[in-house]
Amino acid sequence: MIKYSIRLIPVLALFMAAASCTDQDYEEDNKGFDTLTLSAMQSADTLDEVSHASNALTLNWTTGNNGGTGNRIAYTLELAKAGTDFANPCTLVTEATQTYEWSANEENINEMILDKMGGQPGQRIDLEARVTATVPGYDNTQQSQVSLSFVPYEPVTSTLYLIGDATPNGWSADNATAMTRTDNGVFTWEGNLTEGNLKFITTLGQFLPSYNLGDDGLATLRTSDDQPDNQWHISEAHYYKVDVNLLTGVVGIAKTEGSKPAYDQLFFVGNMTGWSFEPMTRDALDPYLFRLGRYFDQGGDFKFGTSDGSWENMYKATQANAPYTDTSMKFVSGYDPDDKWYLQDGETGKAYKICVDIRAGKERMLMSEFHPYEGIWLVGDATPNGWDLSNATAMTKTSDYVFTWTGQLNAGELKFTCDKQSDWNGAWFMCAAGSDVEPTGQTEQALFIDKSSASCKAQYLDLNVGDVDQKWKITQSGTYTITLDQLHETVTIIKQ
Repeated sequence: MIKYSIRLIPVLALFMAAASCTDQDYEEDNKGFDTLTLSAMQSADTLDEVSHASNALTLNWTTGNNGGTGNRIAYTLELAKAGTDFANPCTLVTEATQTYEWSANEENINEMILDKMGGQPGQRIDLEARVTATVPGYDNTQQSQVSLSFVPYEPVTSTLYLIGDATPNGWSADNATAMTRTDNGVFTWEGNLTEGNLKFITTLGQFLPSYNLGDDGLATLRTSDDQPDNQWHISEAHYYKVDVNLLTGVVGIAKTEGSKPAYDQLFFVGNMTGWSFEPMTRDALDPYLFRLGRYFDQGGDFKFGTSDGSWENMYKATQANAPYTDTSMKFVSGYDPDDKWYLQDGETGKAYKICVDIRAGKERMLMSEFHPYEGIWLVGDATPNGWDLSNATAMTKTSDYVFTWTGQLNAGELKFTCDKQSDWNGAWFMCAAGSDVEPTGQTEQALFIDKSSASCKAQYLDLNVGDVDQKWKITQSGTYTITLDQLHETVTIIKQ
């Protein structure tokens, strides 16, 4: 099933007033004479991936009428290829009440045209939008529609890989080095390159299509073996940062003094796990830090593995039976010594949070008892009370560590406060994936930052936590259910 992520613009003040109406408002204000009218504001007709996040279309409609029943009016909004009589539409809004606007960015409109309406890149397609209003107890369906027209684009690849004798995995297309996608057509990677050549492929196991060095110095798409196979040349082995923008063709390959952690995964293992390997979470801001939130109902020994099931290359305590408060840690490549931390039975029956730092020469294990917050609140212009911190929207506590909330979110930003500290320097749950990133609709890692906590600040050796402000971006208004687990530092934001 294709899921569309729709970008909504903030709702007008008039709409906000309407959205606050009650059933009583309908009975008093709606005398049954309003005509349902749909209107369109089209910001772009020739769509362009360079401006994929820009608003392309806003559809607004009037209230229509409820026949004087006093009942709420439910709206269904559909988009279809012109001339099909809405036989196979995209349903944008389904029986929503007190909703009078829908907006989409260029990327979302483009996806619908190509995936659901048979559109072709570069070819104009005519569309129709239709709003239908229904009222319980009033047998008079109301409809209004408008015509639209767009020229869609061909999206660039969502995956990109480094390949070549300069790259870590050489010329193996099956094992090419994956880059990280940061935006449409924008990719980055850091690591060691050797002397030699490189280019980029879009699909594992396939040498074509590829992006090669063009005569103008920009990346150019190569789809045939008959086309030139020019490549970028690395003249000196070094640690590099590679940035690729396929929308502009600009490729940056720069030496940097940065370094990567020795391991990109870590596992907690001990008596309390039955000596199975429990994965930890890599910190969103510092790749050398790994985290675990856990309730301990059993004590005993523990240490940290770097590969699931392997008893070599582990991080261990520096003394036998080290207390959990002992922060000293060492890396052991073999089996011995096998010193471990020991959690006493009297220290169990409670939750702890663990932070492990694997910087070479600065290894640390930080473990402390976790005292859950008694309240969590939504903050941001996507939330019912906006940026009014003192009046932030409260979530409901459903267990010792879990809070939930269901309600209306608007287009805008969202984060969570744990203490409503008036100077904004308190404890927060933020978006781990970056700033203004859309929720995945699945359980995802959240970023916990306590800007007033000395211990939180001490965990980040190269970062000022006071400068961190990463928020989720809600792109489609509607009813959402949010579940936040403060022990495991996860959040689920699902549109209903």
